[in-house]
Amino acid sequence: MNTNPDYKKLEELRDRINYHNYRYHVLDDPEISDYEFDRLMGELKLIERKHPEWITPDSPTQRTGGAPAEGFGKVEHPQQILSLANAFNADEIMKWYERLCRLDERVINADYVVEPKIDGLTAVLHYQAGKFVTGATRGDGSVGEDITQNLRTINSIPLSIPVRPDGPKPPDYLVVRGEVFINKEDFIDLNQKLAEQGEKTYLNPRNTAAGSLRQLDPKLTATRPLKILVYSVVTSSDTPPSTQWRTLEFLLELGFPVPQRIKKCNSLEEAIEWSESWFDRRDQFPYEVDGMVIKVNHQSLSDDLGVVGKDPRGAIAYKFPAQILHTKLLDIKVNVGRTGVLTPYAVLEPVNIGGVIVKQATLHNFDYIQEKDIRINDRVQVKRAGDVIPYIIGPVVDVRDGDERIYQPPTKCPVCGEPVENVQGEVGLYCVNSSCPEQLIRVIEHFVSRGAMDIVGLGVRIVEQLVSEGLVDDVADLYGLNAEDLLGLEGFAEKKVENLLNAIDASKDQPLSRLINALGIRGVGEVMASDLARHYPDLDKLSRADQLELEQIEGIGPNISQAIVDWFGMEANQNVIIKLKDANVWPVSELGSIPEGTSNLFSDKVFVITGTLAGMNRSAVKELIQSRGGKVTGSISKKTTYLVAGENPGSKLTKAQELEIPIINLDELIQLAEQDKASTNNRTGN
Repeated sequence: MNTNPDYKKLEELRDRINYHNYRYHVLDDPEISDYEFDRLMGELKLIERKHPEWITPDSPTQRTGGAPAEGFGKVEHPQQILSLANAFNADEIMKWYERLCRLDERVINADYVVEPKIDGLTAVLHYQAGKFVTGATRGDGSVGEDITQNLRTINSIPLSIPVRPDGPKPPDYLVVRGEVFINKEDFIDLNQKLAEQGEKTYLNPRNTAAGSLRQLDPKLTATRPLKILVYSVVTSSDTPPSTQWRTLEFLLELGFPVPQRIKKCNSLEEAIEWSESWFDRRDQFPYEVDGMVIKVNHQSLSDDLGVVGKDPRGAIAYKFPAQILHTKLLDIKVNVGRTGVLTPYAVLEPVNIGGVIVKQATLHNFDYIQEKDIRINDRVQVKRAGDVIPYIIGPVVDVRDGDERIYQPPTKCPVCGEPVENVQGEVGLYCVNSSCPEQLIRVIEHFVSRGAMDIVGLGVRIVEQLVSEGLVDDVADLYGLNAEDLLGLEGFAEKKVENLLNAIDASKDQPLSRLINALGIRGVGEVMASDLARHYPDLDKLSRADQLELEQIEGIGPNISQAIVDWFGMEANQNVIIKLKDANVWPVSELGSIPEGTSNLFSDKVFVITGTLAGMNRSAVKELIQSRGGKVTGSISKKTTYLVAGENPGSKLTKAQELEIPIINLDELIQLAEQDKASTNNRTGN
């Protein structure tokens, strides 16, 4: 037994993190804030960096994905992983029931459990001594593919059970089955992000989940919003629960997420009624559901009924009516997103799909229209999957009458008329004019957001007011607003006006990296903006950079470098830069003038910042440290090298004094950086 105090702390942190991860991802009922969770994770990472030999596969830090695999190994299932027979109406369910009664008269008095049939990908999870050791696809039912590393990235899969401190002791060996999927809202968000990045979008959540699980690089899987629901015990070293209802309770007690909206029914008639009640309200499920599964509740009876082909006799899927219909495609129009990406959509002859009138459907991108040969005036197949935006599956070619027109993608932005850009290797077309009216509200919303200029109180409703009243034509106009402009708007009183103008004025002190991010250049987020600020001292220098020069910066390839050059090449964007400079929104970064060789001067140093720092905001101080390779953490520990203290430092100062950690002010930090710079110059002979 390891008696090292750090090891005891490590075990405690893992248990706490696993529990809070369960509260957040399984119960959707967190007990602590994201900040507190990140702090616990940071403490665990520090211990594991100090003692890498203590890192185990079930550690919460191991969810980010390992090295890419050359291929998938094979996993033999301990029992056959069966499929389900389908029924499409109540008569077929009754025929299934009658067959069961002929096989075993106990079925007459049986009760049932009804669960949603999740439209995802089956995953089989193996646990030994409570630790997740292997995960596999269903495969052919006997042998599946080993996707353990990909499954580890899914936060709702417990790496160690039980998750709750009061949970039951897990069996020494346990294999469970579940369904991996992507929530409908997460799918929409994912496609939107992919479209804005110029990447190919996905047709539906099911295919996306399946493709994500079968990536050879787990780090890519980790970027997908995958979830799992577990619903059965495949095998166990202990006697499994005697009923399906108790099985779901047992799985939940161990810490597995289980399906919601399930029901125990005393008769088959009740099970049918409950299943059919979801036909017109399937949209209430947050994920795609294509039916309800009716299961004989008592496990021994279900087992005795046996298997026919690859289907268990004791369960059947009552499939929902199809949500694919035909209608006429009247026109193809284009939306313009915040980053300028042009996305085509179909204008349809209204059609009722599952009780909802559908008038528009997504067409994904212009390549999709060409690949599917979708034409204006075509009869098309439309699918609506829950809350996911309806999409066109393809044309009904057999009914074409010659009135159809081949669609030509736009060469100019349909809103502002500026030429569009087609980036090599990407499927998107872009309008790079940041003053394009269609983009303006979303551009300003991004500009003022927390990760950009962080203008507190300037939400999207106020942005819409400012744009509709003609008070702002671009982001730079925010700095020309005055009290008279705002007092004339609905909902504005003097105090609100004062607070908003103060917030706008305070944003002028944001560092250069924040401003670069705020501009909304395609492909340039917070990380890339920080990299650019390390190489260029201001927007003037950055605006004059060419593609070849930009591509010398690690992480910048041809597409992003072209996007940067094109953005600064637009006359409207040049005017924005001039107006920002005139408004004194012109941060100058010391990072851009750091001489070669200084980027790792603080590489062995850990800093904590506390209190109010006069002369430089906290983000700029953090950048100053990180640009020289230093690390900035949120809490004091024995690993801390310096505490950078301003006014009203609080409890961190007391703890630093107790641990005898050096305490410096902002001037001393800058002096330290300059001394290191000087020593580097001496070493390099400069």
